[in-house]
Amino acid sequence: MKDENGKSENRPAQKLCVLFFIFHFLFVIPANAQDLHFSQIDINPVLFNPAYCGFFDGDGRFGAVYRNQWATVTKPFQTFAATAELPIGRGRGNTSGFNAGAVFAADRAGTLNYGTTSIQAIASYFFSLTGRNDNFLSFALQGGFCQIGFDEDNISLPETGESFNQNKVGFFTFGAGVAWFRQLSDELSLKIGLAALNLNQPSTSYFGDVSTRLSRRFNLYARGEWQRWSAVSLMPVVGYQRQGEYNELLYGVDVRWYLVDSPRNYLALTGGIMMRHADAAVVTLALERGPFTFALSYDANVSRLAAASHTIGSFELGVVYRIVKPQARYRQLPCPII
Repeated sequence: MKDENGKSENRPAQKLCVLFFIFHFLFVIPANAQDLHFSQIDINPVLFNPAYCGFFDGDGRFGAVYRNQWATVTKPFQTFAATAELPIGRGRGNTSGFNAGAVFAADRAGTLNYGTTSIQAIASYFFSLTGRNDNFLSFALQGGFCQIGFDEDNISLPETGESFNQNKVGFFTFGAGVAWFRQLSDELSLKIGLAALNLNQPSTSYFGDVSTRLSRRFNLYARGEWQRWSAVSLMPVVGYQRQGEYNELLYGVDVRWYLVDSPRNYLALTGGIMMRHADAAVVTLALERGPFTFALSYDANVSRLAAASHTIGSFELGVVYRIVKPQARYRQLPCPII
């Protein structure tokens, strides 16, 4: 129906939609809250598992990633993260070491600017199981402060006499991770990681309800590399996450082409595709040039939202910089970057 000016009179429907999204973001999401999400699970591996903190050859590693999701459906869901990792003590020949790291992350979603801001610290230790640089185990603890909230200026609630106690909730959270790497031969390597986050299940209620808590998140990750040809490797990957009632399964394969494989002028190109089960096809392209890694990924939506999103899920940009020791033997430690 249209008014005398030719404008559509869908105000009741619009109000119902607005109320639905308010209910969804403020009641459903806090009750089953989820952590920040990225498709590039091992471009910057410390975002997926804290046990990869410091597990590289060099004096430091710094990364950033930006994700823009569902721009064709609603106001884009935007996520940003920055990481820093520093070795604070290395054993002889880099066969063991203590490391420290920090992760800052923030996201914003929808017209309410509903989102999470967090800063967490990581302490990790890795050691060689054989005394050589071909078999490593790493452990890590992670903890910090998070805040979730929304912009209450954009909310219009019915006059029911009810109101929110607060529009922001802060809490502490901690987790742990373990990772294993094995160089099985000159052509074949394998790494496996397991992490458990939000172990304390902090309260996330806007109404002071202590029963509303952030679910624990568990993830399992495995990546292999088979150098099938002299300059080309096949790299299968699988990642699984579970948080509360939510599950995510990623599986796929990358192909890495070593264009220049030397200590002073390293250049490699990687491309591949992963499937996020029943949700999206993820295409990733990464360029490693010396100490830098640049990555671009695109999620093509294949879920039931595909009709509304026109299959456009998200774009993700990532960059990692590693401070390399000039005197160090190249790739003395396995570097878990695609």
